[in-house]
Amino acid sequence: MTHPEPAGRFPFSAIVAQEQMKQALLLNAANPAVGGVLIRGNKGTAKSTAVRSLTTLLPPIEVVAGCPYSCNPGTEIDQCIHCIADPDGEVVQRPVRIVDLPVSASEDRLVGSLDIERAIQSGQQAFEPGILAAAHRGILYIDEVNLLSDHLVDLLLDAAAMGRNYVERDGLSVTHPASFILVGTMNPEEGELRPQLLDRFGLMVEAESDFSRDDRIEVVRRRVGFEADPAGFAEAWEPRQQELRGRLAEAQALLPRVEVPDAIMEAVAAICEDHGVDGLRADITIYRAASTIAAWNQRQRVELDDVRDAARLALVHRQRRQPFQEPQLDQQRLDETLEQLGNTTRERDPHPPRAGDRTEPEDDPGNQPPPPEEGGQQPPTDEGATEDSDLGSEDAPDQAPAPIGASPPVRVPESRRRRDRRSRTAAGRSAATLTDTRAGRHVSSRPASEAPTDVDLVATLRTAAPKRLARARARTPSLEPSDLQEKVRETTTARLVVFVVDASGSMGARQRMEATKGAILSLLVDAYQQRDRVALITFRGDHADLVLPPTNSVERAHRELAHLATGGRTPLGSGLTRAHELIEAERRRDAGLATLLIVVTDGRANSGATTGSPRDAVHAAAGALALVADDALVIDTESGFVRLGEAQALADLLEGECVTLGEPTAQSLEASVRAMRSR
Repeated sequence: MTHPEPAGRFPFSAIVAQEQMKQALLLNAANPAVGGVLIRGNKGTAKSTAVRSLTTLLPPIEVVAGCPYSCNPGTEIDQCIHCIADPDGEVVQRPVRIVDLPVSASEDRLVGSLDIERAIQSGQQAFEPGILAAAHRGILYIDEVNLLSDHLVDLLLDAAAMGRNYVERDGLSVTHPASFILVGTMNPEEGELRPQLLDRFGLMVEAESDFSRDDRIEVVRRRVGFEADPAGFAEAWEPRQQELRGRLAEAQALLPRVEVPDAIMEAVAAICEDHGVDGLRADITIYRAASTIAAWNQRQRVELDDVRDAARLALVHRQRRQPFQEPQLDQQRLDETLEQLGNTTRERDPHPPRAGDRTEPEDDPGNQPPPPEEGGQQPPTDEGATEDSDLGSEDAPDQAPAPIGASPPVRVPESRRRRDRRSRTAAGRSAATLTDTRAGRHVSSRPASEAPTDVDLVATLRTAAPKRLARARARTPSLEPSDLQEKVRETTTARLVVFVVDASGSMGARQRMEATKGAILSLLVDAYQQRDRVALITFRGDHADLVLPPTNSVERAHRELAHLATGGRTPLGSGLTRAHELIEAERRRDAGLATLLIVVTDGRANSGATTGSPRDAVHAAAGALALVADDALVIDTESGFVRLGEAQALADLLEGECVTLGEPTAQSLEASVRAMRSR
């Protein structure tokens, strides 16, 4: 049976390379119990294209006509109220849906809400299904899943765990099936994913970003061919699409008969134990994925090679990691474990696999393009300075830092001065606060303003309900402007911590940079929980550089901070000016942004002024910066017997605090920042 391609949908089999990503998606298509897939990778690597193209392979599903939840008519346990009320409803076929969950969606849109139109017309309370209902028996796709709001993540976790959506709101009590393949894509440079949601993805893959020249040429050729003639392009690839559909159907039919020997079960447990994964979800996922791989390869018995392939996809995001370690699997360790287990299995297994068990090649699907037709198109995809030991001179050469080392903890002295800014967000603190925007969790309602943008229709109807009869008698409108209610939302205050660090050739510059790197990376470890971002500006020579743009990604910070040059003169004013420009730019994007400025310096300046003296430049820049930074902390690195107190003077100009650390360490810097943030 031929399945027409969805309009404008790129054929799955035409995607170039990305074999691991395609394998993970096909395993979920063959067996949704695998648990979905998270695809990490840089932009332009065909992540979204591959996910959307998967629906071109899936066969239509049977649903009850008119059912808003796409109930399966062949099962009684999966019935909703609509299907129970009409048990003899017509059964129809429709394509499998891929439903997008925008990161800006509201919780009403996700879980469903009161049907306002019906409530106004008839006065009856009825449920209007949301995205979770539409995604049942389909694919729920979240692009940029790491940017999804926390309150939506909580709701999504509940539905994913139970396979049902429970709604208790607006006077409604509704439950309906919500079983779907969860697929997420993300760019790790834009931040990490909450561990609770990360663990909900059965598999995780890294999208390939290093393409050969031939692959690049083929990607462009196929993409251009598709855009020029989508229908003709899809027709050219239809034989390969049909081949994949047939293999997918065979794997689904064979899967219930696949055997998993006890020796394989022991191997799965040993691998998970050896790799130190938390919980048992990894064991279950590897079991299901290995069984599916065997079925895909037309075998009724799981082998160790199937376990190896499954472990590569299921373990990467579940291993315990060090704070700055990128997610990766120790392939050599996995191979050694499987080799040891293989020797034991061969000694104990009375029924080793036979040569005839495999009837299909193990080559990954989607790899070989069909031969181009004569006169047709070839079917397409989306998709520091030199090391120097002398740092004592202002004109010392640039320095490349040594690797971050452990530093002994230093007790942070009490700050000399505290600032009270009750008119702004307190100390850049990240906390649940009320917001006037449409983002955040809906917590209550209030009378609407003159031009409401986030009307609470349920609260509005409740306000107008007692007046309905009187207005009907007076023949006045059922709803008046005075009845309007708007939603009050609560959100976590975004926070930006800006480090401005002296990277000049003064004594101890390398140590300062290493301490700053360590502090930044440590602060980013829990950034996914606080929604904090960190930026780094360094100043040296005659200018300042934005070394690390605002980010909450440990991986990006680790990469950008790998090489921080030091040396040259001290343009402190330029560093403060650059911080002012950065904070103003971020505030234009997010007016509610809270900022914390950390300046690591001895307060001295000897360059960077375009007019006047360097000291005058510092005074002007600090005065302007004090108007935009919510809080400021100056880490005084001055050492020696003669102390000029320039850092304290700078803190006074910034209306901030000053902490004297001499030569700071990563631990002491981090402690100072955390102490300031907690106030």
